[in-house]
Amino acid sequence: MKHILLAVTGGIAAYKAIDLTSKLTQLGYDVRVMLSDHAQEFVTPLAFQAISKNPVYTGTFKEKTPQDIQHISLGDWADAIIVAPATANMIAKLSVGIADDLITSTLLATTTTKFVAPAMNVNMYDNPRTQNNIKILKQDGYQFIEPGDGYLVCGYMAKGRMEEPLQIVSMINQFFVNEKEISSSSFLGKKALVTAGPTVEVIDPVRYVSNRSSGKMGFAIAEALRDKGAKVTLVSGPTQLKAPDGIEVVHVQSAEDMFQAVKCRYIEQDIVIKAAAVSDYTPSEVLEHKIKKQDGDLSVKFKRTQDILKYLGDNKKHQYLVGFAAETQNIEQYAQDKLERKNADVIISNNVGDQSIGFNSDDNELMMHFKDKQTVKIKKGKKVALARQIIEELETRWQQ
Repeated sequence: MKHILLAVTGGIAAYKAIDLTSKLTQLGYDVRVMLSDHAQEFVTPLAFQAISKNPVYTGTFKEKTPQDIQHISLGDWADAIIVAPATANMIAKLSVGIADDLITSTLLATTTTKFVAPAMNVNMYDNPRTQNNIKILKQDGYQFIEPGDGYLVCGYMAKGRMEEPLQIVSMINQFFVNEKEISSSSFLGKKALVTAGPTVEVIDPVRYVSNRSSGKMGFAIAEALRDKGAKVTLVSGPTQLKAPDGIEVVHVQSAEDMFQAVKCRYIEQDIVIKAAAVSDYTPSEVLEHKIKKQDGDLSVKFKRTQDILKYLGDNKKHQYLVGFAAETQNIEQYAQDKLERKNADVIISNNVGDQSIGFNSDDNELMMHFKDKQTVKIKKGKKVALARQIIEELETRWQQ
């Protein structure tokens, strides 16, 4: 039986926490509930006690069992903690490590996986301070359950409603399924670095050279590694993608920025997957002012950028190194050549000349080329699904 610790904070959505407790209990979870002082203005401990068949915890110094330190033992007992609803105030306190009540003290004193279901007025949710607090907690490993759109008690029709209990239960169920899979994964606890997206090479204050990479493949690979229990760092060029939960994201612009970000983190990594589309050339000179229109042609001189994959291959110690080869012709030949020249362990090739896959598309079709001359074809599909297949193939081979 899995143990769920439910922390209920002070908002009108606290009534949903009663239903959440009921649904979790019916599914066989052992649920214990903590109520903040403000939550008790909306709901009573007795309701949760009757449904969960467990004591309800309402204060740091109201110890239920004298032999335990309550805010320590509760965190140790839980297999997962859910904060639902989570107010803007609670999110702010957690983001800076305040421990001034039972809930904040317990969450600060545990390493148990934490889920947060925000509920508040849309302007409070969109406030840059709240969003920054959420970003900090995500970086710390908190998993956020996004609020829904609908009628808010303040009268707004907007985002801010706590997610429905049924959806929260579904996420918790999936978490424990994934946790079982993670526990047997060879990636568990390993450090992984993934690069993604394009790089931007500046010509003048308004012009630059780049490519059409969306970053979708690299982001999907980073998430697939995270779901296998790896500690993932994602070094990304400019994209329109949302930063994945539970992953450290390092934003860069140029090829040189990406090289420096990867280089300084390389020694501590167990596996590196270079999925970024890095510019091979950058302007020899970055102009201080905008180039004015003039008669005749314009020439811009370029120089080679640092070959990041080759550097990693030349300086490889214990790392397992995976590169990508985005080609338009002679794909297999170029991939095999790249595998040898860059001292990589795997090269993953794809045909970016096919407009239905690759850059900016949700789909891709890949071929994995291994150092022992074996190849694995991954048929056309969604990049999210292909990323999982890539990680499955790597998991069976990389430690060999």
